[in-house]
Amino acid sequence: MSFFLIFLILTIAATTAGLWKIFQKAGYQGWEILVPFYNFYIWLKIIHKPLWWYIFIIIPFINVFTVLLMIVELVKCFKRFSLHQQALAAIFPYIYLPYLGFSKEENFTHVPDLPKFKKSKAREWADAIIFAVIAATIIRTFLFEAYTIPTSSMEKSLLVGDYLFVSKISYGPKVPNTPIAFPFAHHTMPLTENMKSYVEWISLPYYRFRGLSSIKYNDNVVFNYPDGDTTTLEFQSNRSYYAMVREMGREFVHNNFTVISRPVDKRENYIKRCVGLPGDTFLIKNQQIYINNKALENPEGLQYNYLVRTDGSRINQRVLNNLEIIDGGQTSMPGEYVFALCEKRAAKLRNVSNVTDVVRIEKPMGYYENYIFPHSLHFPWNEDNFGPLFIPKAGATVMLDTINIVLYDRIIHAYEGNELDIVGDRIFINGVETDSYTFKMDYFWLMGDNRHNSADSRFWGFVPKDHVVGKAVFVWLSLDKQRSFPANIRWHKMFRLVK
Repeated sequence: MSFFLIFLILTIAATTAGLWKIFQKAGYQGWEILVPFYNFYIWLKIIHKPLWWYIFIIIPFINVFTVLLMIVELVKCFKRFSLHQQALAAIFPYIYLPYLGFSKEENFTHVPDLPKFKKSKAREWADAIIFAVIAATIIRTFLFEAYTIPTSSMEKSLLVGDYLFVSKISYGPKVPNTPIAFPFAHHTMPLTENMKSYVEWISLPYYRFRGLSSIKYNDNVVFNYPDGDTTTLEFQSNRSYYAMVREMGREFVHNNFTVISRPVDKRENYIKRCVGLPGDTFLIKNQQIYINNKALENPEGLQYNYLVRTDGSRINQRVLNNLEIIDGGQTSMPGEYVFALCEKRAAKLRNVSNVTDVVRIEKPMGYYENYIFPHSLHFPWNEDNFGPLFIPKAGATVMLDTINIVLYDRIIHAYEGNELDIVGDRIFINGVETDSYTFKMDYFWLMGDNRHNSADSRFWGFVPKDHVVGKAVFVWLSLDKQRSFPANIRWHKMFRLVK
């Protein structure tokens, strides 16, 4: 039995024991705390709160905040009015409540008989701020969170400068791996460059609550960057640590950069489109995605890089602005450009008077790119021709050899916590020689809509289910960072559902 499970059981037992004795001091039967639903009804009567509070008790995640309020109201009955006393009760109920319940020196006072307590202005402000912070933290942890699009990897579906809401209840919210953290900071303290915003001496195992739906093809998924488990303070996740090691060598990277590791929930948040589900066989052939030998429907606005040639003259910037072409520019050759375009904009650009040629750029099948997963000459893949590749599913088994092990080695040792050793042509998992592996978790394949300008699964592989954060659902603001206010507001792109 894990330490966390033992701690959880003891915490629940201690808190329940404390409430048993407090119920008795309040004039009720101690066993009533053990009766589901009825126990909260009695608790509300003890603290003299209206029964409509029960609505918030039965709403998932909101009920956590409600119970904290009920604990505070309960300790007031023991004349605990100071902020630090109430904070201690809320944070450590498994210690504070048993003390109040079992101590013969602590007397319960019914709410009507409590002395009047007048809060100072400072206390009122402190209570309001604490209330707001706790409520906002619960909402952003379990329900919705606001994100912004920092790069062009999802153009033209999601634009740089789009501000959107991500639903965490769509796929089920995760329990934070690092529950003790500075509010509203991701992994770094505000106004600092490298100070951690969280502590790891309390680390919770992965657990996901039931969601409203499962991930489907073409969903826009927010997830924790899998390659971000190890990174450098100098580059953060703007440059993959593993790519740096492949390019420069591990010793050079560790000697010249500050290498750090991060838990899953503190890795960078990425957003990509789901193009492969657990159990699928994934293939890209001539830039078209195939799932189990069937072509996957392409999203509207899908972009690739195009080579654009003119008669030698420059393309007017006003033309590019009107076509909303922002990704790319002129090459070293006169009259030659490379732009990221969807097919519709490519067709419009062909009609520009000084444009002579607009051709989609495509790498041929069998052309090996060493930065493409799995970074092996045995798999000569590139951005436009990739696979076939089996996407792991929980319970599925694959046969392993010393060639295809590069496809799944990171899953085996990094994501699923096994010890993996390769000795000659023999594979050992947890010290046992094997030629197969059964996966414990589901995995997904995620790609950006700006196919030639997106660091996605083609570069670093599978996305484990425990890295999935939520589903992008709604854009509430869209700002063009290349323009100044108020011209930077994209009014026609605001208040739209994410497709």
